[in-house]
Amino acid sequence: MPKLIETELEGTVLLEVARHGDDRGWLAETFRADEWREAGIDLDFVQENHSRSVGRTLRGMHFQTSPGQAKLVRCARGAIWDVAVDLRASSETFGRWEGHELSEDNGRQLLVPVGFAHGFCVLSDMADVIYKLSSHYDPVTEAGFAWDDPEVGIEWPVSDPILSDRDREAPQLAEIRSALPW
Repeated sequence: MPKLIETELEGTVLLEVARHGDDRGWLAETFRADEWREAGIDLDFVQENHSRSVGRTLRGMHFQTSPGQAKLVRCARGAIWDVAVDLRASSETFGRWEGHELSEDNGRQLLVPVGFAHGFCVLSDMADVIYKLSSHYDPVTEAGFAWDDPEVGIEWPVSDPILSDRDREAPQLAEIRSALPW
């Protein structure tokens, strides 16, 4: 069963899974539906993505508007700074962020629920990020806001990140707030 670690924002969950190893290496069950349900995480994941990024790459802050999308994120190679931002208008923590290092060494995973934006930056020379999704990717409902929005104030541990055109040109959160469905 995963170990649940307390987080700042209600709904996000940091998880650690046991590793069983010997001189050959180790094995970890990174997801097991029955045990995760027993631990209070009852999501049906319908898609899994794998991204590889070079050092200093920053991806985010992204989300799907309808039907929304929960993500279970882990870093299988290298290390990332993984960030979630609360976009639920009725939440006391709307617009607040929290970040966690996920790495191949610590084996941690972050559950980012529906109603949150997600992004990460690569701390190592290269990183492989694997994430399960609760809904299928749909370019029509794809949305995001600026990774460096001063009102949100995310403290990224990289300077001069490598960005996509989409992330470089993303609007401020205040510009899209009225269109958020949560």
